[in-house]
Amino acid sequence: MAMAMAAAASSFFTGSSLPKKVDVSFSPHLFLTKKIPMQMQQLKIEAASKEKTSRENRIARHIRIRKKLSGTTDRPRLAVFRSSKHLYCQVIDDTKMHTLASASTMQKPLSEEIGLTSGATVDTAKKIGEAIAKACLEKGITKVAFDRGGFVYHGRIKALADAARENGLDF
Repeated sequence: MAMAMAAAASSFFTGSSLPKKVDVSFSPHLFLTKKIPMQMQQLKIEAASKEKTSRENRIARHIRIRKKLSGTTDRPRLAVFRSSKHLYCQVIDDTKMHTLASASTMQKPLSEEIGLTSGATVDTAKKIGEAIAKACLEKGITKVAFDRGGFVYHGRIKALADAARENGLDF
């Protein structure tokens, strides 16, 4: 259609003759009269935005936190991860990329002591906080930077942090 209109306009200005039959009109039934593939006939444009999941939001928060927070040799990072069943925490020196100490509900001595049945609770988080503090103090680590991992500082995360503070870690 546009080609036919362009040809008509160019021939008018150049003085050349037009072809005898030129269809320059547009019909709303163009798709029905011409042979056009079915995919083009059913083409729909959607501009719907997909909402982010809570996991994607948590990861975005963690990325924002990690831009500002880094573990050094003097003050390593105490990183916490919480799943529906377990709690994990580790003390990391980001300059050397080494894990200095760790504690989780998956470790044999802690899992036997805790006796998990349905998942980690606030009491479990307190025991994990005590365990990580003891492991750090054995290695001579007293100051850490707390990385909540994008989780809200509430419940199990807060209980773990408070227990670690009470048992000698400074943050």
